[in-house]
Amino acid sequence: MNTKQFTFFAFLFLITVLIVGFSACDRVSQIVQPTTPQMTEGSAEIAIGAVLPLTGRLSASFGIPISRGFELALNEINTAQQNGGQLKFITEDDGSTVEGAVEAFNKLIHQDAVSIILGPSTSSQTEMTFPIAEENQVVAISPTSSARGLSALGDFVFRVALTTDILIPAGITVTHTKLGYQRAATLYDETDLFSTDGDAAVREVLAAKGVEVLITETFKGGDTDFSEQLTRIQALNPDVIFVSSLSPEKPGILTQGHELGISAPFIIRTLTGAEVQASGPAAEGAITFVGWGAAVDTPANQAFVENYSATFGMAPNNYAARSYTTLHLLAAALAKAHSTDPTAIREALASIKDFDTIFGKFSFDANGDAVYEPKILVVKDGELVIFE
Repeated sequence: MNTKQFTFFAFLFLITVLIVGFSACDRVSQIVQPTTPQMTEGSAEIAIGAVLPLTGRLSASFGIPISRGFELALNEINTAQQNGGQLKFITEDDGSTVEGAVEAFNKLIHQDAVSIILGPSTSSQTEMTFPIAEENQVVAISPTSSARGLSALGDFVFRVALTTDILIPAGITVTHTKLGYQRAATLYDETDLFSTDGDAAVREVLAAKGVEVLITETFKGGDTDFSEQLTRIQALNPDVIFVSSLSPEKPGILTQGHELGISAPFIIRTLTGAEVQASGPAAEGAITFVGWGAAVDTPANQAFVENYSATFGMAPNNYAARSYTTLHLLAAALAKAHSTDPTAIREALASIKDFDTIFGKFSFDANGDAVYEPKILVVKDGELVIFE
């Protein structure tokens, strides 16, 4: 490693200590587009692959906020190292499909020769792409996928979202204690791994607590009419309705439930502010289990919310928060590894324990899954606030 490269990694270590959470004060107006696919001798540029749904049904809910979270973190890291090496993205559009994500991973690995890929977004995509990264010994970090067991697919793969087996038991424990529900209904997307895994976990935890599941209804991603399923649920008068779904279908479910006069509270994992706004009054009282919320009143988190809002003219959601945190975690690992060798980066990531982030103290467990404090939020007066 030459002197310039060593200086870059040493400086990365310093700025990851100083930046994360409270020094995010610089702005950028355009996404940085990469021109250099890999670090070369005499250069301190590090190319990072990014696989995002820039088109397709998930572009607005996932692609835009994830891109912006990356952009904000990238600007903070690179601005702090103005006279030295820079992080660069090579971004591939997965088109919101599993096939697109597989193609993007193969292109980044075999054509661009990256040693790190950030993505993909969904659990269904992650299930198919993590084995590709593992086979080629390329580090892959998904900021947002959370179905159980996916990080256990290999040693080179990591995830930043709280997984189903952490988030759902914690959320049900808190809400069941507070609300005392005994009769539940569930509704989920049968075509999506995040949703099928989530519904299975919900029913497992409810059974363990003696809560009766009266009915389980399904739909398919892309559906817009949920009236038949919701009518059957309403007829049984459950105390609570659990929904496991990706973002595009959530407002429709809430709105149509409201139109039918359903009074039971909806519990929907990872409900965002944008989805609340799209649902209007129908979202009032909805509860969500998440890893992050704008309502978390810590200096680090409030600085992130303020800076993101000032940069992009809108508040961040949990997908933006996860991608922002992902890049800062990677910067810390690069600083510790002093190398772009995937094995060194993998070992540095695996060693992250109690790292200060906008989520709070963050660690990776033995499988490469995230460990930090879950949050339970409720919609009150049109805003997601802490459930108390």
